[in-house]
Amino acid sequence: MNTNAAATPSASAASVSDGPSAAHGRISRRIGAIAPSATLAVDAKAKELKAAGEPVIGFGAGEPDFPTPEHIVRAAQEAAADPRNHRYSPTAGLPELKAAIVRATERTDGVVVDPAQVLVTNGGKQSVYQTFATLLDPGDEVILPAPYWTTYPEAIRLAGAREVEVLAGADQGYIPTIDQLEAARTPATRAVVLCSPSNPTGAVMTREQITELGRWALEHGMWVVSDEIYQHLTYDGAEFVSVLEAVPELADTCVLLNGVAKTYAMTGWRVGWTIGPRDVIAAASNLQSHLTSNVSNVPQRAAIAALDGPQDAVDEMRAAFDRRRRAIVDKLSGIDGFRVPTPLGAFYAFPDVTAVIGREVAGRPIGSSADLATVILEEAQVAAVPGEAFGAPGHLRFSYALADAELAEGIDRVAALMAR
Repeated sequence: MNTNAAATPSASAASVSDGPSAAHGRISRRIGAIAPSATLAVDAKAKELKAAGEPVIGFGAGEPDFPTPEHIVRAAQEAAADPRNHRYSPTAGLPELKAAIVRATERTDGVVVDPAQVLVTNGGKQSVYQTFATLLDPGDEVILPAPYWTTYPEAIRLAGAREVEVLAGADQGYIPTIDQLEAARTPATRAVVLCSPSNPTGAVMTREQITELGRWALEHGMWVVSDEIYQHLTYDGAEFVSVLEAVPELADTCVLLNGVAKTYAMTGWRVGWTIGPRDVIAAASNLQSHLTSNVSNVPQRAAIAALDGPQDAVDEMRAAFDRRRRAIVDKLSGIDGFRVPTPLGAFYAFPDVTAVIGREVAGRPIGSSADLATVILEEAQVAAVPGEAFGAPGHLRFSYALADAELAEGIDRVAALMAR
């Protein structure tokens, strides 16, 4: 007989006594409150069904379907063989890449910055997260025009701040008015988010609208966080305007977010950047030094080739996106209950489907755009992202960054389903 048996706790008892108390869950409230990326979730579901042999067509991910241009890939291959890229490099980015970003910013934005104002990040999402973490304190508020990209509110909340949504619908081209923004401003307002061209709507603000927003923010002493990742993707004569070029006086209270992902078909390379006042960039660099340290050197070298190299591929991809944009708007507009403002930028169509809510589709009741997205996926095997993910219930987002034939077949499937 084992005389120590009574003194030896069972495995189950040990797991209970050693685990977290009932007063504190296993996951922190801060992290447990994060919603997963809806766009990536839809894309993952579409890919999972496709891998299982289902003929799913995915309109979920904002990802160019083109290969990264050859000269960029070649630069990465050469960089991988160079021993200097096998070691740590400066947290804020390779000096050569920061210099290329400075040149590109002057060329495209019309804004002159210093390398000390540039922080290279692991993609645009890290830039978003670090910017809000650096600027915001608990209790701060951020005015967030909706529809918005899904990551913004999560990053704001992680900083302990609160987003204040301002919804602009299809009737106003998804662009908020200054009166709407002013109505949302309180003594706690710290910043306003700007994304033009927009994800998810494809809306592009005019120079006059950008200038008006910038001057309003300047007047009230708030930060402008401007996401410029789609700056090279505009159509029908729409002009990309950087808020910092339109209102140079914002230089001390403006942060620009950007990267190579969308323009150069480099979503998987994970190179983004933040441009802002020197003290903000220094503080964000300190955060990154503990979070990830430097961005992988090989993609940084590839990004230099992207920014400084030939831009022919950019023009070719933009022409293809423009062709697909016109095709998807034409097809979606022919579906009963879909109202489709013509996007002037990025690569998304964002139809208003509120007229469908309350109906039945394929014999199934539709109580929301999330319901409609589910029915479309299950009945037509087409993946789109519901507007709830973007703070705009009653909408669907379709990315047209996919092959022409797939785009046509996918929207034809949706049309056939809606006509049943």
